[in-house]
Amino acid sequence: MHRITGMVRKTHTTFGRLLMSNYRRANTKGGTYFFTVVTYRRQRFLCDEMVRNVLHDGIKATQATRPFTIDAWVLLPDHLHTIWTLPPDDADFGIRWAMIKRFVTKQCAPELKRDTWMNPSKLKRKESTLWQRRFWEHQIRDESDYQKHMDYLHYNPVKHGLVEKVADWPYSTFHRYVRQGIYGIDWASVNNEQELKGFGESD
Repeated sequence: MHRITGMVRKTHTTFGRLLMSNYRRANTKGGTYFFTVVTYRRQRFLCDEMVRNVLHDGIKATQATRPFTIDAWVLLPDHLHTIWTLPPDDADFGIRWAMIKRFVTKQCAPELKRDTWMNPSKLKRKESTLWQRRFWEHQIRDESDYQKHMDYLHYNPVKHGLVEKVADWPYSTFHRYVRQGIYGIDWASVNNEQELKGFGESD
C-alpha cells in the first residue's frame, strides 16, 4: 500500500483467519466502524498520486487532533472503504471525516473542482465537487461482523474487476496483514459472498 496505512490495530488469528481483539460494543464510545466514502458523481481520481498523498496528509493531520486507529483500508478510483476504532472517550467520527474531506478539498480543488457542477445547494453549504455529501457507516457488532467487513474490504478491488487477485491491488492494508501472517498471499475470495452485499455502494 502506498503511504496510507495509518495505525493498524493488533489482531490475533485462528487457522489464519482474522479475529477482532479488544472489541467494543456498538453504541458506545470507542466503537469500531466500517465506512464507505464515495467521490462526487463517482469521479475516478482517488488513486492518483497527488490525491493519495494529500489524503494521507489529511488523515495524519486529523489524527493529530482527533485520534483514531485505522484497522483496515482500501482505496479504489471512485470510493474507499475503511474500518476505524475511536478512542474510548469519543464517538464523533463525523467531525473526523469532515476534517479529512475539507483538507483534501482545499489542497486538490484547484486541480479537480468542476465549476459547472456547482449548484445553489453546494454554494450554500460551501461544498466542492470532490465528495458525495454523505458517507455510509456501520457499527461493528462482534468478531464475526468484524471479520466479514475486513474480508469484504480487502476483496473489493477484485469485486470491481480492477485486478484478478487481491494481492495485485497496491492501495490496501491487505499487504500488511500478509506480512503479519493474518492473510495468505494467495487469499482471493470471500466466504458467503451473498452475505456481503449492501455495504454502502452500488454493485
